[in-house]
Amino acid sequence: MTESSIVSAGGREIENNGVPLIVDLDGTLIRTDSLIESVLTILRKTPLRLFILFRTIFKGKAIFKSRLAEIASPDPTIYPYNQAVLALIQEARCRGGKVFLATAANDRIACDVQGHLGLFDGLFASTKDLNLSGKAKADLLVQQFGTEGYDYIGNHVDDVPVWDCARRVYVVDPSRQLRCLVERRYPGHIVLSERINTLATYVRAARVHQWIKNILIFLPALAGHLFSASTLGTLLLGFAAFSFCASSVYLLNDMLDLRSDRLSNSKRHRPFAAGAIPLSHGLLLAPILLVLSLGLGFAVSVDFLMVLVGYYALTFAYSFILKRLAMLDVMALCCLYGIRMIAGSVAASVPLSHWFAAFAMFLFFFLALIKRATELAVLKRGGSAVASGRGYRADDLGVIASMAAGSGFVSVLVLALYVSSIEGSKLYAHPERLWAACLVMIYWVGHLLLTTHRGDMHEDPVVFAVTDVKSLICGLAMALIVGFSL
Repeated sequence: MTESSIVSAGGREIENNGVPLIVDLDGTLIRTDSLIESVLTILRKTPLRLFILFRTIFKGKAIFKSRLAEIASPDPTIYPYNQAVLALIQEARCRGGKVFLATAANDRIACDVQGHLGLFDGLFASTKDLNLSGKAKADLLVQQFGTEGYDYIGNHVDDVPVWDCARRVYVVDPSRQLRCLVERRYPGHIVLSERINTLATYVRAARVHQWIKNILIFLPALAGHLFSASTLGTLLLGFAAFSFCASSVYLLNDMLDLRSDRLSNSKRHRPFAAGAIPLSHGLLLAPILLVLSLGLGFAVSVDFLMVLVGYYALTFAYSFILKRLAMLDVMALCCLYGIRMIAGSVAASVPLSHWFAAFAMFLFFFLALIKRATELAVLKRGGSAVASGRGYRADDLGVIASMAAGSGFVSVLVLALYVSSIEGSKLYAHPERLWAACLVMIYWVGHLLLTTHRGDMHEDPVVFAVTDVKSLICGLAMALIVGFSL
């Protein structure tokens, strides 16, 4: 054992009384990967710095981990800890046994975890000179405790050399491949917990329910009364392209927002924040969905593909920069709604009228402000002053709600002006009947504002609208009014 490879609790020499329990960190004690989280932290704050940092990987993984930990170490107080592992640690300590943390993560990160939990008698971790993984970890533990002189909790095939020299084998959240291996190799192993990666979990991570927003692609064709079977087929392709693109962004966004999501009562149960899905799976799925989206976009048309690329670029900018800037964030959300309509216009070859564009702009700004007001309302009820990862304070709620009300009712005004315009007379045989639609819109805008004020709004107003009975009745009423006006 060398001083560089082990850090003793309180600077004391580690004593080997009885058989100690050795605990791995990544994927075992915590249901995430500290290395990937460090990379994502830098990617969120200073992405250009990450590309410079990656040059150090050619000097060795140990040096890369050390340099990475110097720049960005995740907050150990909000890690998704594995409760089954914590319970076993507490049990071992109650029996008077020694417990040590042994991880391939850098010693800075390991020390942070040790300091936060206060459960370990010492730790073994990687330094800039040693990557403590696989055989290197096994050799160090055997040197310290002897063969079969420790019990070990791990979760990865890299832990096999360590388990080979352990007295007792504990396995956490094993993959199918690892399960087969340990069943064959270690008959007396104990599985502490299992990660059940169901399809529903991945669907939730991809936020498939948010695909409902992409029905905006169909609106230009409906508003222009230009709809056919071929147009429907093209728009369905466009809908799929935008849906896969949006899911790709949602995956990336949730991985970049781990800290703020874990600090939020409403978002801390998201799959990545809670550790229900490995971050490595998200890093693989996001580009796959993006490539699939671009392929579908190209199948619609080159112009549609350009709009889709613009949508992705704006969502990318939103995820990295704009969502942390007050007002620019809601303007970006408004534009993201609008781009979907532009895409529908391009796909169906239907020009957007100035009236429809103006109505949509104020309506989308209203929805974006409602979304932000909802988050601030939750923040205020929780007693927090500042929104984590946002450019708002809880006291901004009143201003945001006022702007939302103004924008919502201006959209109704635009609709009213359209009803009495020459353009409205050209598309509708009975445009005067559309005044009833204005009344419905006034009610619906007021309903959303009141729901938000009472704290009953879903975090996304569009998703709320398609599940709220009153909103659905308003939508049906609008459709009937438009139908009777033709």
